Amino acid sequence: MRPSYLTDGFSLRSWLLTTDHKRIAILYLGSITLFFFIGGVAAALLRYNLISSRGLLGSAEIYNKLFSMHGVVMVWFFLVPAVPVTLGNFLIPLMLGARDLAFPRLNLLSWYLFMIGGITVLYAMIIGGVDTGWTFYTPLTTLYSNGHVVLAVVAIFISGFSSIATGLNFIVSIHKLRAPGMSWHRMPVFLWSLYATSVIMVLATPVLAMTLLLLAFERIFHIGVFDPSVGGDPLLFQHLFWFYSHPAVYIMILPGFGVVSEIIPAFSSKELFGYKFVVWASIAIAVISFLVWGHHMFVAGESLYSALVFSLLSYAVAVPSAIKVFNWVGTMHNGYIRFDAPMLYAIGFVGLFTMGGLTGLFVAALAADVHLTQTYFVVAHFHYVMVGGMVSAYFAGLHFWWPKITGKMYPEMWGRAAAIIIFAGFNLTFFPQFILGYLGMPRRYASYPVEYEPLNLLSSAGAAVLAVGYLLPLGYLIWSLMYGKDAPANPWHATGLEWKTPSPPPTENFPATPVVTEPPYQYPLKEAVSHE
Repeated sequence: MRPSYLTDGFSLRSWLLTTDHKRIAILYLGSITLFFFIGGVAAALLRYNLISSRGLLGSAEIYNKLFSMHGVVMVWFFLVPAVPVTLGNFLIPLMLGARDLAFPRLNLLSWYLFMIGGITVLYAMIIGGVDTGWTFYTPLTTLYSNGHVVLAVVAIFISGFSSIATGLNFIVSIHKLRAPGMSWHRMPVFLWSLYATSVIMVLATPVLAMTLLLLAFERIFHIGVFDPSVGGDPLLFQHLFWFYSHPAVYIMILPGFGVVSEIIPAFSSKELFGYKFVVWASIAIAVISFLVWGHHMFVAGESLYSALVFSLLSYAVAVPSAIKVFNWVGTMHNGYIRFDAPMLYAIGFVGLFTMGGLTGLFVAALAADVHLTQTYFVVAHFHYVMVGGMVSAYFAGLHFWWPKITGKMYPEMWGRAAAIIIFAGFNLTFFPQFILGYLGMPRRYASYPVEYEPLNLLSSAGAAVLAVGYLLPLGYLIWSLMYGKDAPANPWHATGLEWKTPSPPPTENFPATPVVTEPPYQYPLKEAVSHE
């Protein structure tokens, strides 16, 4: 076995007390995979219930607790942390040409905080669960809910500190640890996207933490913050919650932009089209994301003038997002494209994110949102962005860097098959929900009028296909650890410092500090590649 970070100690202690960013990334990878499948099982049960218009679980209370569990686990313990804490932790020092992150011990502490939060929320679910949804809207959470709300919000509060610590670590590392010659405009887009994500994490997460703490105090001590019966204002909760939670959408999707921006040039054998536009579009999205929370509250009681401003700002986010999509398409244009699994996932991401983004324009429009809010149209829209987009990008990145992380190649045929099955299953699951929402089916209901049954049946059938697609990578990636071929240092012929060290990397990452002498994505011309 080649010396690497994986062979640097085999005891449990060597893993649980490690300060190596690569091992901590593996700890996160195992943790979020567990949470992904817990949230996925809850989703499967929800779709099972909705096969029949009368509901098959037998109780609306069970349904409420299941969709709350699905939302809480998926949003807070998979979608928000997934790419930054796994791929980000593993790759940032390698891409920077550094030995480790700026604060290795803080990095390990972040994982422990994440796990304490995750275990706490699972405990809350096991002893009775919550029935409030992942948004914890007041006064439902402060007055009426009988679930373990306080335990759930404390869990998210704790995991928030993990998020803040990770963001701070990334920001300082990118500022201080870049290799000689790596100027800001020589940084890979993945690093830029994680930098923008980290800024949002550090600035927005404290607002959520304080909001959830106030909610817990109000529920325990009956102080008047959000509860109107004791002088509070439930709209204040929505403002504070969405001030974090709308930027949180970009905490999920910005790292996905970075992943795709690495993969498309590599598998097109072509320089990233409009590098600086892609970079500054990420920064623009991070800034504008703080100004659009009000579009979640068009029907909640804000003034018409406020709603108009939030509507216009919401449209403004579409501009930098569209720039990225055009640049990815421009990169593929006339490129020497290889349709390996990472590229198929990346192309799937572009299609699903574009669909999610375009349907977002409907809910950003005042008149359309009044009709569509709280319907399945909104469910479909945010699943296209947050699940179709983000999960596709996560799988794209996982397959792209799997040889670097593990030193093993996965079976390419199975990778391609899973990417196609996931894309088909996802569209079969969520596209009918656009129609259901347009027809007026409300979200969060355990039963529904019988005329919606055919489309719900179609959606549940799609969920079964999607579940198969999500299980396949779990099987063949584990198989590759035991039987996969040894990976070379750079199996994809990609650019970037992480590909200049062996697969898997040694503990110290590089035998000597690398020097950067050229911009990123310097791929050979199409003619040169085609003659290899």
